[in-house]
Amino acid sequence: MSLIVHHLNNSRSQRVLWLLEELGLPYEIRSYQRDAVTNLAPAELKAVHPLGKSPLLEDAGEVIQESAAIVQHLIDRYGQGRFAPAPADALRHLQFMHFAEGSAMTPILLQLYTSRLGEAAAPLHPRIGEQLQSHFAYLEGELRGSGHFVGDDWTGADVMLSFPAEIAVMQGQGDAFPKLHAFVAAAHARPAWQRAREKGGAYYGF
Repeated sequence: MSLIVHHLNNSRSQRVLWLLEELGLPYEIRSYQRDAVTNLAPAELKAVHPLGKSPLLEDAGEVIQESAAIVQHLIDRYGQGRFAPAPADALRHLQFMHFAEGSAMTPILLQLYTSRLGEAAAPLHPRIGEQLQSHFAYLEGELRGSGHFVGDDWTGADVMLSFPAEIAVMQGQGDAFPKLHAFVAAAHARPAWQRAREKGGAYYGF
């Protein structure tokens, strides 16, 4: 096994490190730093993949892109049942794996980009704010009594949804969404998450 994570600081690739630590897999980190002015990934990442985005996972020389695909690949190939849903929860798990990057990230990214436009973006703020609230409220309502999004234990969906949940807490909305706050606290309390943070570096205040 030869796993390499192309890891960008302050990015969603931190989730991949967390899962690798949970699965106890050996891996190498190749770190990249965002441009201090533009906050964009460096051009060096384009040598690994033409879009120059992170995370990227190299497994035995094959480059895998997209967070959900990477998470699914690691669970399927190396998980031995860990972080996989029960068969009855497979469809729910699939939906949440893609919701994390498909639906949830859209208002988060819009907020990030428009925050740099100053007053020019003011007409968009109410709509973006409403979308953030509705997506966070949806996630709050979908957390089960177990504290997880699928089933009674940690799955890939929890790994994927940890990032939007962290954004909700970081923006001070943890009090409005106590289940999301508890979910993030439980994730951060896990030794594997703490090891991943130590190796990957603090990000977005965590």
